[in-house]
Amino acid sequence: MGKDPSEGRPPVSESERGPEEIREDIEATRRDMGDTVGELAEKTDVKAQAKRKLYDVKQSATGKKDEVLGRTREASPDAAVSAGERVSRAASEHRVPLVVVGALAAGFVTGRLTRR
Repeated sequence: MGKDPSEGRPPVSESERGPEEIREDIEATRRDMGDTVGELAEKTDVKAQAKRKLYDVKQSATGKKDEVLGRTREASPDAAVSAGERVSRAASEHRVPLVVVGALAAGFVTGRLTRR
């Protein structure tokens, strides 16, 4: 789990080590054990894991909801009404071409109906 604090040091017999070196090794071991215990506690905390997962799911659902709402707004009747208003405005601004196209369409339909 943890790293051996004496790793990388030349081998020393217990009698050659001073009290300060022993204290340093003890502190390093305590830090390593504290980290290990913290990691284990985090892995075994089911409630915190469930909260984290719930948060992730909520974020994902919110993102998908916003995406769907955006698509729905684009395809809503309001968008069609505004498009109709733009067409109506363009038609009122350019009446002559609209009348010509309307007359051609009416003539075409009349010709097709009279042939029958």
